[in-house]
Amino acid sequence: MELYLDSVNLDEIKAASKLGYLTGLTTTPTFMVREGVKDIDTQMLEIAKYVDVLQVEALGDNAEEIVAEANRLVDMGLSKESTVFKIPVSLEGTRACKMLVNQGMMVNLHLVYTLQQAYMAFAAGATYVCPLVGRLQDQGHDALGLVADCVDVVEKYGYNSKIMFSSVRNVEHVRNALDIGVHTVTVPWKIMQKLTENHFTTIGTNQFIEDTRILTNYAGDVARKDEVTISKHKKVIDALLVMTKSNLGAVAILNDDESIFRVFTDGDLRRLMNEHDGEVHDLGLADLGAQTPLSIDADASLYEAKNMFHDKGVDSLVVTKGDTFIGILDIQHVI
Repeated sequence: MELYLDSVNLDEIKAASKLGYLTGLTTTPTFMVREGVKDIDTQMLEIAKYVDVLQVEALGDNAEEIVAEANRLVDMGLSKESTVFKIPVSLEGTRACKMLVNQGMMVNLHLVYTLQQAYMAFAAGATYVCPLVGRLQDQGHDALGLVADCVDVVEKYGYNSKIMFSSVRNVEHVRNALDIGVHTVTVPWKIMQKLTENHFTTIGTNQFIEDTRILTNYAGDVARKDEVTISKHKKVIDALLVMTKSNLGAVAILNDDESIFRVFTDGDLRRLMNEHDGEVHDLGLADLGAQTPLSIDADASLYEAKNMFHDKGVDSLVVTKGDTFIGILDIQHVI
């Protein structure tokens, strides 16, 4: 099934063209008005640079005027080989279609609302025949039934026309198009962007990304290094200020030689608050006593760190390289 973008917005067209697999682009004068386009010819020439096939309107009061408009657009610079001329279905429209097809041009007879209209488009040799599904459904008609009937007639009688599913309003319409077996669908960019989305896909992708991160990153690379240390000669209130700035639940207390005296955590704070009836601000950190902290090597993977957090039931680890303090790894850095 061919996939067209339905738009005249250059930003959307440029973004969609990067996909690399679109068949082409459909436009309408209504889109031009909505986008505030003042020079349609210039806009179409610019759009043509980004698409393989461009479908543009060729309007006129009779077949001769429609054909003249199509030829004017070719003379203006649109490629005869990569341009499809959109013509509203009518007797004059079908006559113009036959004339253009005889000139080797491609035609989309659109604004089709009945199977009879579609039949006349098939008979005229239209390259594309385009029922407007969304508009028909808005009016309470069985649009999907019409599209299915059009496909059946093409297959039954061997017409060369392609049925284009247009006026797409939601992602379910694209599924409808696939189920029916149409040859072409034209989709607005906001809908096209949703066609690859699925909640379970997002969950799975995020899990793969997270698992890859913890297997390929190391504790030393992720550890917080700034605002995570304090001298043992400071007070508890000073440690609280450092923890507040770092937004971590721990701070490393260092000796004068920069070796680790101990780690002070929010758990330590709660215990001290209980022991001293809340009067802990003026307590000296040195009075807490030295304590060997739970540590992990800087070259350990985040996977190893994750397991240590789980096995030890802690929220922070000291990261070291030999005897050198590197930083603090918080559980939030891993999970």
